[in-house]
Amino acid sequence: MLAKIGYSQYNDDKVNNMKILFCSGEAYPFSKSGGLADVAAALPKALRALGHDVTIITPHYQELNQFQKQLKTIGTTTIKMNDVDYDATYHTTVYDGVPYVFVQNDPLYHRDRYYGYDDDAIRFSFFNFAIFEYIKRTGNYPDVVHANDWQTGLVPFFLDVKYRPQNAEFQRIKTLLSIHNLEKQGSFPIETEKLFGHKNFTYIHLDRVNFLKCGIMRASAINTVSENYRNEILTRFYGFTLDGPLKARQHDLYGILNGLDSEIYRPSKNQQLYQSYDETNFVVGKKINKVKLLSDLNLSNKELPLVSFIHRFARQKGIDILMPILEDYVKNGQLNFVAMGYGDAVYESFFLELSRKYPSHVSYHQGFDNALSQKVYAASDLFILPSLFEPCGLNHMIAMKYGALPIVRETGGLKDTVTPYNKFTGVGVGFAFKNYDADELKQAIDQALDLYIHDQESFSNLIHQAMHVNHSLSKMAKQYEALYQKVLS
Repeated sequence: MLAKIGYSQYNDDKVNNMKILFCSGEAYPFSKSGGLADVAAALPKALRALGHDVTIITPHYQELNQFQKQLKTIGTTTIKMNDVDYDATYHTTVYDGVPYVFVQNDPLYHRDRYYGYDDDAIRFSFFNFAIFEYIKRTGNYPDVVHANDWQTGLVPFFLDVKYRPQNAEFQRIKTLLSIHNLEKQGSFPIETEKLFGHKNFTYIHLDRVNFLKCGIMRASAINTVSENYRNEILTRFYGFTLDGPLKARQHDLYGILNGLDSEIYRPSKNQQLYQSYDETNFVVGKKINKVKLLSDLNLSNKELPLVSFIHRFARQKGIDILMPILEDYVKNGQLNFVAMGYGDAVYESFFLELSRKYPSHVSYHQGFDNALSQKVYAASDLFILPSLFEPCGLNHMIAMKYGALPIVRETGGLKDTVTPYNKFTGVGVGFAFKNYDADELKQAIDQALDLYIHDQESFSNLIHQAMHVNHSLSKMAKQYEALYQKVLS
């Protein structure tokens, strides 16, 4: 049974102001490697609009140096782990109306990447302790500590075993764990437990210390970032070995679909585009953006459909079933293709080689460039995301707002958000296929290209429908508000 959090029961009654500490391993615009950073920026802002006191706490990565003049230092403390002292310096600022707290320890966080280091267990055990030391030393006790993914998966455990016994203020705090990607779990050798100062079975999984499993077993409630993904992760395939612990907590497991910040992603107001446009003039607006982008990227034939792929380069994103079929489309002059992102070397090499082999039809940009990505969304006719699994996905939502029709696999949040085109009714916002199979992906691409070439009127109608889809940030915030109320009741 799908567990949902409704919010209509709170519409007529005033919801008490809640104090939320939102804990995240990344938060846009200060750090970003995936969708969590966008949620960390958007959800607290939407919750504050509902009248709640929300603060974000996140590590101080080396990118923060460019914002250093905007930060106010509020204190330093020492955290001892396995008889080693680590200094935590706290800085704060307000961005977009939301208070941010940054935890600085240069040896741990001033590096090229946010995650993926041999000492990640130390780096994020430290961060989890630093969250509670911030609370204790400022006296800013929240009602709910909202943890996100494995990087803060120890939060409920540390609260239970170390901080609740210290005072009544800690005792009343509740915890919520949001799972944005179950595949990434923070799994480390068993000796990692020496960092915790307290031995307990809840963090042990497959004879290793597993940060995410610890959070699943200890949090007051757990949620995923789409309703369909909530059900999928209770199965063996999508559960990544944690389906057992999740089944044990399934009555405390909820699905809340991510919302999109329409103030940020609005082509009618975006100054970074070559030409702004909306639902009434997108045909002209998108054409101008497409022609200018193709010129800037040295791609030829503006009549060809432009297909884009803007994601992390990971197995999750379905690149394995895209690789066997993409070159034929390019070689046969059926489309132009833009890839943007970074990740696994095999995928980076694939897109790089394709761009070198077909420079007039393929453009590859390593890394993430926000300004360029907005131009690509606006210029694209189609946006591809054939994921093996997808907890929610935000990029395809952005694409729809910009009138780029998504081609997706029916999994997780993609199934919740993309209504496939129905040629008999003309209804739909994109194109979809069911099984993780290159031939099925090819059929979906062929359907999209056929409509683009032979029925521009129907294609434009789909764009109009897609741009009207409202993945409401306010709705998402109200559902989290209701879930916070539930765990506090």
